[in-house]
Amino acid sequence: MRGPDYTDYNAARARPGSAATSVTTRSIQLPQPFAARAFAVLAVLGASAAARATDVCPVPPSAPVIAPTLDDRIRIESDSAILGADGDARVAGKVVVSQNGRRISADALTYDQRTGHIAVKGKVRFLDPKLRIDSDAGSYDPTGRADFSNAAFQLFGRAGRGFARSIDLSPGGQVRLGDVRYTACPAGAEDWTLHASSIDLNGARQQGTARNAYLVFKHVPLFYTPFLTFPIGPERQSGLLYPVFGHTGNSGYSVAIPYYFNLAPNYDLTLTPGLMTARGFDVAGQYRYLTASSHGELDAMYLPVDQETHSSRDYLHFTDLSDLGAHQRVRVELAGVSDSSYFQDFAVGSAATSVTFLDRRASYQYRDSVWRVDAEFQNFQTIDISLDPSLRPYSRVPDVTARALWPIAGTGWEFALHSEAVDFLRNVGTTGLRLNLAPELRWERRTAGYFFVPAVGWHLTQYDLTHAAPGDPSSPSLSLPFARLDTGLIFERDDPSNGHPEQTLEPRMVYSYVPYRNQDALPVFDTALPDLNLTELYQTNRFVGGDRFGDANQLSIGMTTRWFDATTGRQYLSATLGQTRYFTTPRVTLPGLAPTTNSASNLVGDVELTAYQNVNLKLDYQWDPYSATTEKSEVSVQYRPDAARMVNLGYRFQHDVLDQWDGSFAWPITHRWNAVARLVYSVMDHQTIEQVAGFEYRSCCWALQIVQRRYVVNRTGKLTDSIAMQLELLGFGSVRNGNDTFLRRAIGGYSAVGPMPVGPAP
Repeated sequence: MRGPDYTDYNAARARPGSAATSVTTRSIQLPQPFAARAFAVLAVLGASAAARATDVCPVPPSAPVIAPTLDDRIRIESDSAILGADGDARVAGKVVVSQNGRRISADALTYDQRTGHIAVKGKVRFLDPKLRIDSDAGSYDPTGRADFSNAAFQLFGRAGRGFARSIDLSPGGQVRLGDVRYTACPAGAEDWTLHASSIDLNGARQQGTARNAYLVFKHVPLFYTPFLTFPIGPERQSGLLYPVFGHTGNSGYSVAIPYYFNLAPNYDLTLTPGLMTARGFDVAGQYRYLTASSHGELDAMYLPVDQETHSSRDYLHFTDLSDLGAHQRVRVELAGVSDSSYFQDFAVGSAATSVTFLDRRASYQYRDSVWRVDAEFQNFQTIDISLDPSLRPYSRVPDVTARALWPIAGTGWEFALHSEAVDFLRNVGTTGLRLNLAPELRWERRTAGYFFVPAVGWHLTQYDLTHAAPGDPSSPSLSLPFARLDTGLIFERDDPSNGHPEQTLEPRMVYSYVPYRNQDALPVFDTALPDLNLTELYQTNRFVGGDRFGDANQLSIGMTTRWFDATTGRQYLSATLGQTRYFTTPRVTLPGLAPTTNSASNLVGDVELTAYQNVNLKLDYQWDPYSATTEKSEVSVQYRPDAARMVNLGYRFQHDVLDQWDGSFAWPITHRWNAVARLVYSVMDHQTIEQVAGFEYRSCCWALQIVQRRYVVNRTGKLTDSIAMQLELLGFGSVRNGNDTFLRRAIGGYSAVGPMPVGPAP
């Protein structure tokens, strides 16, 4: 090892063998680099404080600008130095050690010529672009090893600071902190602190390990763990995640502690053991995988002994999507629960607790320039076992659909084919195979101002039935032609000189002709009469499903107008009104439904207003002109002046089915407190279907969210409630239960708002 370079000394060297001579020095340079990498990994302990408020949080201090030297040698500056005959040096009086953007200041420094060891003491301060360390003593050597005692550290550019009895750095970038206290709160506001007997930071593995760690919030210990690993870089790491707390009327108080296994870069596993005071211990798991051609997820929950039912309870849900090449894809979705009361007991919310069926399906898809083929196996687990077996859905094993389109070159004509073969299975009633074929010949002409699409085709349905009702045929069939003419105009008007938005007027007409065929002998496997809307208005067949093809001699007329910015494409207003006129009264219907006697359908309308003075409006309306009554309406209005403030009001009505009001809001009530709420009220039932009330507090280093829910389980009519708490310790982690995800679903437009504004440090 080279000794120090003394070429910058002002005074003469001491004579060999003589006593040490005091000299005044400008600088000493050492050729070896300092252990900067080890200090840098400390910075991953911090994270930016996020809060929602109108006041400001102090800006985390920025790193000082230290002019780099021309090489990697360490430079030492001081007021005076004492050099021994053996080459050792003692430097005092405003000592500064610097090397390429890093600097240590101290009251005194001692250099050992034989080992290259440098010791500093007094008011020691280390600075680099990542952090600052204040200590009373420390040492390092040119190999990159360093240590500090009684050290306070501050991360630059982010909220994060703390104190350690010792900080040891290894040449390879490893850091050991002994007797550590860490927080991301501003100075003078240690609302939460993490304590540990030791923390090891491994830069090469990008992993931190804490031992005998406990978290304190507002002087209250939250949890303790003898061993805790966590990532210190962007890569995922195995380790303990943060606990989840909650309470529901069905399961009592609950706590769950997830552990994350980073099994490989493309698959992982999270196991979550938990305790519900009213039911017992359970374990949940989530396994995820990702390959070059597929991705999927397996979610499961198992409760060995439910203290309420004295039985085991479980849930399983598996999804997979795999590409088999450029044109082929396979989807799988499987779900199952142990019993019919599972969702009532463990789900939260009116919709989630009222699940009637669980869908299970596996499908194959093929796509090319001509063919679109879908083959699917599908069945259901019936959750509501009180439902009559004759009303439960059929299994489809299989359901094969093939669509094809062949353009006839140079003519504008094209030949299309739609076909489907389904085998319907069920334990009761008629079952069997159904085949649908619908070849079609059409011509298409589209320009900027109009479109014209005539089409003719033939529809064929053939059955092969098992357990047909007495007197009904086992192989009924249906054969009939159909014709359609779809045409429309597009008028545009703009006045760019005045900056007005562009307006369109778009009339559309669809004439459909299908002759009447008596279809009363055909079974009904999957067919229904859908609610009339602007999509169904223009369909030739008014039924969905393959068991009925409605007779038609009708004209569907609609008018749409739009206002939009032609430059950006942003739409401000869209409004549509439409109706179908029957030249011949339709006769085909479904069992139990009376055919219409009117000469026209209901009027349907749609209005959508976007971002007019912070207001969004959407209206869907259906009106019966013969009874002068509203058949169906849905209106929603949102006022949203900014990302943190929103008010939603909605109304849903369907004649003799539902009549509901739905209101929600998210709004700051003080500079740190926010409120969220939702209320769904049924006018027909004279009761509240679901209510949500929550408060949210955000400071510079922590946030607390409490959400209470009360809801009706549709299957039982039982009113139940739950309460959940989410605590975020900003800069460390969070104890969360998915409140944000729920609130985004429940309150339209809700989102967790970004960081609180920051201002100058106090």
